[in-house]
Amino acid sequence: MAPTLALSPSFEPLKAPGSVHAGPPLLDPAGPSVVLGWSETDLAAPIVPSASALFGPRGVCLHPDGSLWVADTGHHRLLGWSAVPDADNAAADRLVGQPAFGHEGRNAKAAPNAASLNVPTGICAWGDGLAVADAWNHRVLLWRSVPVTDNQPADLILGQEEPGAVLANRGADVPNAATLNWPYGVAVIDGRLVIADTGNRRVLIWHDPSWTGQDADLVLGQDLFTVRDENAGMAVGPIGMRWPHGLAAWHGGLAVSDAGNNRIMVWTDWPNRPGQPCDGVIGQADAFACDHNQAAYYPSAAALNMPYAVAEAAGRLVVADTANSRLLGWSDDRTGAPADHLSGQPDYASKGDNRWSMPARDSLCWPYGLSVRDGLVAVADSGNNRILLWRMAA
Repeated sequence: MAPTLALSPSFEPLKAPGSVHAGPPLLDPAGPSVVLGWSETDLAAPIVPSASALFGPRGVCLHPDGSLWVADTGHHRLLGWSAVPDADNAAADRLVGQPAFGHEGRNAKAAPNAASLNVPTGICAWGDGLAVADAWNHRVLLWRSVPVTDNQPADLILGQEEPGAVLANRGADVPNAATLNWPYGVAVIDGRLVIADTGNRRVLIWHDPSWTGQDADLVLGQDLFTVRDENAGMAVGPIGMRWPHGLAAWHGGLAVSDAGNNRIMVWTDWPNRPGQPCDGVIGQADAFACDHNQAAYYPSAAALNMPYAVAEAAGRLVVADTANSRLLGWSDDRTGAPADHLSGQPDYASKGDNRWSMPARDSLCWPYGLSVRDGLVAVADSGNNRILLWRMAA
């Protein structure tokens, strides 16, 4: 039987003196309904791969077909549950990237192929199938339907010309419209595939990916497909990016978590030209600032510290404020607007992995990935080596 995980014990979190503003909870105050990959028994023990053990998962997908998929990043594999689990530490029943649940290693310690993985991160539904950012193989793998057999090979590959190729930008010094360099995030928005090509400091958009090695149709973060300058070679502003990671539709436009600039870039309408400037930012007072927590030691409702993931939930933008180990919710997309919902910390001025305490069922340590469906939020709580399935607050 899975252990019963207690809610947080009392603690004294680090916060700005006199700050008590908590705001309404983003997620159910009773805590996650299900926790996967977690054990209270021996937190210092090595994480041995199995059908229920996770090691630094950075991506999670609540698929429309009712399945759950996790990018188990440290074990270089995908785990699938044919139905969303309703009990703690349920074992996965699908596997991609390793020959067996007890095996691990980059590309399964073999030659790369269309079913191998090296630091998989972002994962999302792509039509009836899956899109997976296979970050250190510098590619994105696409399945037209969710894998139903172990190690089912991907149907398409973006970023490389064939399954055995794994070089950043295909071995060139500069990128082009078909290459990738450490892609960490993927999303499908209105049928378009959007990829955070993190190492090239840009976002690429495919209107209809149909074949391996296909060129992207649009680039954001750079004016051209053939440059990869940090912040587009300029001071921080509304065009360039430093470390794009998460992607989501929001209010009819696009939100991109620019983790290296400690902000979310927001396009209020869908961008349609290369290098189109964002219309606003959240996490900073304006588009020209980039300091974590807005140059303060303590966070606030309007500040971010390396936000890696974003997702939309009933009109609200859910943000994994990763280095502050908390989740924030925004309803207002105006530049500099504060968050209006919070989970993972007791108030907006508190921070710290697991609130500077031992891990608890409702605490967070470097949340990296988010997926939302029908009021259920799946959180890749990477620093705690687990996935949280947590209902939105009423």
